[in-house]
Amino acid sequence: MSFLSATLSRVKPSPTIAMTAKAAELKAAGRDVIGLSAGEPDFDTPQNIKDAAVAAIAAGKTKYTAPDGIPELKQAVCTKMKRDHGLDYTPAQVSVGTGGKQTLYNALMATLNEGDEVVIPAPYWVSYPDMVLLAGGTPVIAATSLQTNFKLTADQLEAAITPKTKWLIFNSPSNPTGAGYSRAELKELTDVLMRHPHVWVMTDDMYEHLAYDGFEFCTPAQVEPGLYERTLTCNGVSKAYAMTGWRIGYAAGPVELIAAMRKVQSQSTSNPCSVSQWAAVEALNGTQAFLASNNDIFKRRRDLVVDMLSQIDGITCPTPEGAFYVYPSIAGLIGKTTPAGTVIDSDETFATALLEEADVAVVFGAAFGLSPNFRISYATSDEALSEACTRIQRFCASLT
Repeated sequence: MSFLSATLSRVKPSPTIAMTAKAAELKAAGRDVIGLSAGEPDFDTPQNIKDAAVAAIAAGKTKYTAPDGIPELKQAVCTKMKRDHGLDYTPAQVSVGTGGKQTLYNALMATLNEGDEVVIPAPYWVSYPDMVLLAGGTPVIAATSLQTNFKLTADQLEAAITPKTKWLIFNSPSNPTGAGYSRAELKELTDVLMRHPHVWVMTDDMYEHLAYDGFEFCTPAQVEPGLYERTLTCNGVSKAYAMTGWRIGYAAGPVELIAAMRKVQSQSTSNPCSVSQWAAVEALNGTQAFLASNNDIFKRRRDLVVDMLSQIDGITCPTPEGAFYVYPSIAGLIGKTTPAGTVIDSDETFATALLEEADVAVVFGAAFGLSPNFRISYATSDEALSEACTRIQRFCASLT
């Protein structure tokens, strides 16, 4: 009999972390590897936010806090929700967790029973299905396609919903595709949800501020007020504010659900880092001016990557509306052979060969539930991106 939990056998380690670790290994061995697998901005945390953290330390704000966040941060979340989305919440409707991932996980742990289904559009962030499995639920994957720019349609959502459906997890702009839903596209989905009152909506709005070409972000409860009482709007400071290591995520939703999430957190990690919470207060309440200039840089990088990848025969690379990822298709490369003799029979084989033979680390599409594709994070320097894309061009040109 195994000592380990049977539940653990249902999940797998994060493929993005695994690929990043493999690239780091090769780099440590002296290889000139360019890593495009990690979804982490290369910008430093803005100075005003760092200053707020230093001030919190100096003021002795280094003790335990309430399990799910200090009142000041909960109020900052309420202010942000009203300012950005016109949504009214009270601090009792807000939960603060140790990163966005914990916030999502707490909600699933607090609500899922055996047999409950969670609809997850694919491609998806790698952790969604495994978090559902850990919480005892059943992921129901609704596959999108390149033809719809990786966006879920109303018909696909309708087909995925059953009497057992408890949640839809909705991520826009998306990791891994960068696809963002317009208000009209989102309204089509919320119209479906309004016909199914037993289905709740869990949004992952982590990339809301990373939007390009005039794309206007909106969140489901904002588009359809009728969903307000069964929507958990989740977000965090990791991506837009370049605060990945600070580990602060938050969610706003019905009081009963927030209280249940608090119970889960009080018996797992308890409070997020107190100093990080004070930094997040400044992130949400302080100047937002740097967001526009950062977006200009991200857009330039996006355009560079899309342009260079689109020059490759066998690769199709749509232009994303937001986030800092592209999700090219390699359908035209399947069946070809690398100079080292590897037959490209899947996107995983492609990504492995690209790392081993061209020293570029990307994440294969199967990890995100839709193949044959791969994900590039363009949250790194123009120079690194240009060199990496040149290597990908060379590698693909060498296939026979």
